[in-house]
Amino acid sequence: MIKPARLTLLSLGAGVLLWNGFNLSLEATNTQQFCTSCHQMNIVTAEYQQSLHYQNRSGVRASCADCHVPKPLLPKLIRKLEASNDLYHTILGTINSEQQFEARRLLLAERVWKRMKANDSTNCRDCHQHNAMQLEQQKTRARAQHLAAIENNETCIDCHKGIAHKPIHKLQKQQAVDDEFIL
Repeated sequence: MIKPARLTLLSLGAGVLLWNGFNLSLEATNTQQFCTSCHQMNIVTAEYQQSLHYQNRSGVRASCADCHVPKPLLPKLIRKLEASNDLYHTILGTINSEQQFEARRLLLAERVWKRMKANDSTNCRDCHQHNAMQLEQQKTRARAQHLAAIENNETCIDCHKGIAHKPIHKLQKQQAVDDEFIL
């Protein structure tokens, strides 16, 4: 029979090993290599690699997870569960080609924008903060827009859609015009 103290130590040890394994698997799915391992992600990877989030004069590079995965554990777990839908559609073959991806791209982007809007662009704010902006050094138009955004409690994604990927939000505006014309 195992003594209670030994059982407690074994349980704690097993818990630590399980937690570390779980945490390591979460972190492994946050790597750039993992994110770009899907065929359809090659489309957005090429765009991202042309953006300022990938190449810039400061040498700071944001990864997929920096923008798309929350840092706190519970929101991170929820996001990972939501992302499993991508795996489901990969298995089904719903988005196995560039044409299939492009056909659903606006819908996929709108989901990301909705999430970012709902959480006040938390992931953006991990790097970009209103109180750290040197507004006086910004161009006149950017300064005016940032001041208006602060005053109107807008969030980053309200203005910066398409910052690291193809500016798909322009299709959203065209769709609204098309819908209005049809009605």
